Amino acid sequence: MTSTSADRPGPSDALSSVPTARRAPVRGMLRFCYGPMDCGKSTLALQINHNHARQGRRGLLLVRHDRSGAPRITSRIGIARDAMEVGPDADPRQLIRQRWVAGQHVDYLIVDEAQFLSPSQVEQLAELADEVGIDVYCFGIATDFRGELFPGARRLFELADELQPVQVEVLCWCGAPGRFNARVRDGEVLREGDTVVVADTSPGMVEDATSLQGDPEFTTLRYQVLCRRHFRLGDLGPAAAQRGQLRLG
Repeated sequence: MTSTSADRPGPSDALSSVPTARRAPVRGMLRFCYGPMDCGKSTLALQINHNHARQGRRGLLLVRHDRSGAPRITSRIGIARDAMEVGPDADPRQLIRQRWVAGQHVDYLIVDEAQFLSPSQVEQLAELADEVGIDVYCFGIATDFRGELFPGARRLFELADELQPVQVEVLCWCGAPGRFNARVRDGEVLREGDTVVVADTSPGMVEDATSLQGDPEFTTLRYQVLCRRHFRLGDLGPAAAQRGQLRLG
């Protein structure tokens, strides 16, 4: 039987090599789990991956700008897994296509630091869920240091089937729930600057009065979770110089 041009996928079809069996009308889910720093997003991502893998499902771990600086998903409680870095021009559909071409099945995606994705990359993840039936789990911070939505997070709020705030409560220094990730330099909350500045905390590297006497470019730029009131006021609380949660590394 001779096929016609209408039967063949066009060159622009990013999923043209998806096996026929994956074309079945089984719709995946696009989920976004979000919260401020230190609420356990990466830990939850790794736990979900573990649970799915134990049931024989095959997944792919993706990350954008992990705090470690490496292509890994790392949790501040010490667990980590290797992942694939999603560059600014990467197409998640092509990553899946490459796996299928290699004969590897993919049931689900775990995407950490999803706030750094572009809106178009989020749309590509939605396409994978809708057209291929892959379950997509995204984890990230909703707002940047100015209290404004990251573009990737905004698109996830618009497209995701499920929106789930991570339930581990993070507190401001005053004891109220912390929602805002303030960027701090020399004891002052910054209101302007680049949207993406990746920082980290490692054991033995928490800022204190001694460490602040070192290289000021290294020790004094950090992040701190604040409630809305203290974020508005730029109030870091008592002993602010010792309150660092994240610092450049």
